[in-house]
Amino acid sequence: MIGRVAAYLAAMAAGCGIGIGTALGMAGLLPGSSTLDFGDVDVAGWHSDFAIGSEAADPYTRLRVARHGLLALAKSEAVYFTRSLDDDGAPLRETCRYRIGGGAMPAAWWSVTLYNSDSMLPDNTDNAMSIDAEWAGPGRWAATIQPRRPELIAPTRPAVVNGWISSRNAGTFDLTLRLYAPDAAVLSDPQSVLDPPTVQRVDCEE
Repeated sequence: MIGRVAAYLAAMAAGCGIGIGTALGMAGLLPGSSTLDFGDVDVAGWHSDFAIGSEAADPYTRLRVARHGLLALAKSEAVYFTRSLDDDGAPLRETCRYRIGGGAMPAAWWSVTLYNSDSMLPDNTDNAMSIDAEWAGPGRWAATIQPRRPELIAPTRPAVVNGWISSRNAGTFDLTLRLYAPDAAVLSDPQSVLDPPTVQRVDCEE
């Protein structure tokens, strides 16, 4: 009798543990799962959940949004894509240098911002956390992600340094691409209309 009760209690404890662990993982509250890099939409390694900002969002999605302080606008106003891996599938980290590049986006305006593993801006004073459509212009563009300010290519044009995203004190980080007032096709068939930025690892410090 005692053995049967103990077995029931063990099964209940295991069930509760699995349930709580699954819920925390889906909500992004477990160590290593705090990134916003989640969702069922995958475009060249950039992930999104189009339920963000909508009434269709499940409790786990709502908890992730609240946990990470994401300003979740309606998807007709803004769509968010996040990636935590480079083009070779390795985690993005402060000790590496990356080249990020792309072209025009199917949206009225866009930005790419770097966040640390706590979904916060890195604790530095470089004032170089993002790039956006205003800086990039209408054509192809490229920028560097690295912890140290790169040398100016054209000293007479200080704005060139804006092609840099600082990863100083970021540790393991992710990138968030925001598309504001996206074209309707982004929501209906993102794989066919969105050509998101590439993130190529250049080198890493030992």
